[in-house]
Amino acid sequence: MRLENLLLSVCGAASLALVLGSAAIIPTGAVAHEDDLHCAAVIASVAEAGFADEVAVECESGQAVLTSYTYPDHDLMTGIVGTNEQIPVPANAYAAPIPLQPVLGTTPQTRDAALGVAVNGVPIYDYTGGGEMSIADLSDHQAQNDTLLTQQLDVCGGHAGRGDDYHYHVKPVCMIAQMKNAGDDAIIGWAYDGFPIYGDNNPDGTPIAAAVLDDCNGQPDGTFGYRYHTSTDAPYIVQCLMGGVANMEQLPSVAPLTPAVGGRGMEPGRPPRGGVDGLTFTQDASGLRSMDYSYEGEAYYMRYTPSQTPNCYTYETRTVTNGGDIATGEYCR
Repeated sequence: MRLENLLLSVCGAASLALVLGSAAIIPTGAVAHEDDLHCAAVIASVAEAGFADEVAVECESGQAVLTSYTYPDHDLMTGIVGTNEQIPVPANAYAAPIPLQPVLGTTPQTRDAALGVAVNGVPIYDYTGGGEMSIADLSDHQAQNDTLLTQQLDVCGGHAGRGDDYHYHVKPVCMIAQMKNAGDDAIIGWAYDGFPIYGDNNPDGTPIAAAVLDDCNGQPDGTFGYRYHTSTDAPYIVQCLMGGVANMEQLPSVAPLTPAVGGRGMEPGRPPRGGVDGLTFTQDASGLRSMDYSYEGEAYYMRYTPSQTPNCYTYETRTVTNGGDIATGEYCR
């Protein structure tokens, strides 16, 4: 069932016509459409993609909140060379808020954290890994901080960040391959200003002409007022928000794990100079998750299993960051 059909079943023909029947572009400062219709669109995007069992969507207080563990059911970490020696751990009910009445602004907003969420519940960051971009940075390719060019991303377009949280920095190709409704007209995610994210082409399948996308990798949309896209060249995905956000500081983020018995947490990983070799990530039915790799001929690893305490994990690591020493401990979300 396509988005239009699911909206029709939820909202009825009259309401649907208000949303989909006009190709008019909504101007700056205008509200995209009614709360219930936008809520239905968010729910439809998750359900049609086949992720309704992994992502809960609840509309309340002017927002559609997508709740997930940010831990997708596809390959993770494998293929990374420029590792930061962080391993993905499920988040504890990550709640992603999508405004139901998005309002297009005039000034881009940046953030050194997620700018949106994919329909499988995984956060979406901009393409860089060097801190928050300035407005001036948006129009110039930040090659030295490009997570794709510096081989910091796995084969699926993501990695684990400082919070040991898995997230995407470019087009989520493995998620898209899993989507039941994969195609140019499928919404692959939502930005935290309320506007949808599509793939490389326009929803009607036509290519996006050169220089059409703005600095945030978006363009006007006849249904939602505005939309973002992925792209083969930088910035690859949404890199800033063109819609209004009441408080950027209150948008969700995943904090690093903390020791179960107090004290200092694990030292943040540092990318080994020149990168690592043969990084693979494996997991089994017992809950053991292991990231193994080599550096300058030496074997290193990060491993954990769920402990007896909810949302806590028993770790054993041997990392370049820690000089090759074996470390153990229990850490919690």
